[in-house]
Amino acid sequence: MPVQQLTDLIRFVRHNSHFYRDLYAGLPDDVDELTALPVVPHDAFWRANTPRRNSLLTGPLDEAVVFKSGGTTGAPKFSVYTREEWREFTSAFGAGLVAAGLRPGHRVADLFYAGELYASFTFVLDSLHRAPVGNVRLPIGGGAPLASTVHTLEEFDVDVIAGTTTTLCGLADHLVREGRQLPGVQILFFGGEGLFEDQRPLLRKAFPHAQARSIGYAGVDSGLLGQAVPGADARIHRAFTPYTVVEILDEHTGEPLTREGVAGRVVVTDLRRRLMPIIRYPVGDRAEWTDVAQGHFRILGRAEEGVRIGAMSLYTQDVHDLVRAADPTDRVIGVQLVVRRWDGRDGLALRLAVAEGPADGQPPTGRDIRTADVDELDSSGLGHLASAIAKEIDAARPMYATEVEAGHIHPLGVEWVRHDELSVNPRTGKLLRVIDERPHS
Repeated sequence: MPVQQLTDLIRFVRHNSHFYRDLYAGLPDDVDELTALPVVPHDAFWRANTPRRNSLLTGPLDEAVVFKSGGTTGAPKFSVYTREEWREFTSAFGAGLVAAGLRPGHRVADLFYAGELYASFTFVLDSLHRAPVGNVRLPIGGGAPLASTVHTLEEFDVDVIAGTTTTLCGLADHLVREGRQLPGVQILFFGGEGLFEDQRPLLRKAFPHAQARSIGYAGVDSGLLGQAVPGADARIHRAFTPYTVVEILDEHTGEPLTREGVAGRVVVTDLRRRLMPIIRYPVGDRAEWTDVAQGHFRILGRAEEGVRIGAMSLYTQDVHDLVRAADPTDRVIGVQLVVRRWDGRDGLALRLAVAEGPADGQPPTGRDIRTADVDELDSSGLGHLASAIAKEIDAARPMYATEVEAGHIHPLGVEWVRHDELSVNPRTGKLLRVIDERPHS
């Protein structure tokens, strides 16, 4: 399908999607500028986009591929693509792999995760299949035993390994502990999470001749976002013009940013998807322009719609809902998600405000509140509440506990504060839902 004119796309979705029809109800009939449209309200978007009684899609779900877009087991989020949309999505991303370093004849191991409606493994494999240069594809997957994976990598003299940063580091750690290296690997394509500087030494020990590069920037819900720009800073990407339009919006005013070096939140418009339209959709990341004329931008971390802990995503609204479910007496009066990084791993602390304040201290950040003696933590019942919240999160997002047990991320922590100790935006005084304290420079 060719790229659509914006006016035609807007007209189509207003006529065929109940969600967009309601969202644009107060707008003139002849809107032809993106900035005249509201940013999609994230929570309302996903309430409308459900397997049954869907009010977002522009047609019946009778020909499509369905993927999970994150969310908890109790409120999963799904993204759909028609056959043609998926082919165009992976073809465009496959072309971007060449800019990222893919060369003719490269033997590429796909270590992304498959099954349970996750998209990354299939997406990368199809993108490699449709890349404009010939390559050899090895669909190993992220769940294969490490020893078996290493054997396959050696047997086929693999040039390129693609996977999440966590998977690549786990593989590297296995090799180092075994006293082995894979010197023939030339490129490590990481995706799904950022690569931090404290992870590079481990990768160099296991893959001494490999360059760690971004595989590209995309999301199963948001679609194409950016292809990797070669250079020292792997966070810099180039917008997939003309397929999608990337905007960076001022976090306070919502106005599009046009100056370089100013951070804002990323929203995207896909000019080719019609079944599940993506128009000014908030991606959940922060970024800044590095070269406006070239469409280059630097990814700076997560925005308020969600957080990524290691290779796992959590939507902020889901966490708020889980806290409420564990707190029937409404003791918690404020919630913030604080993301930190120490000892080479990400960790999440829930900063919870209560009116009475903690009694004799608080569960320290990073302590595993699943196994802690809650009576030791305090005498006001807050420790029990912390454990109840952790159980809710474990039940709704079992991948969290799995990643902790695998040593990929730190256990969930809780910080008890009074409401006036919650962090706010110094300019507007508004409560910050997400605070990302990891080093992003």
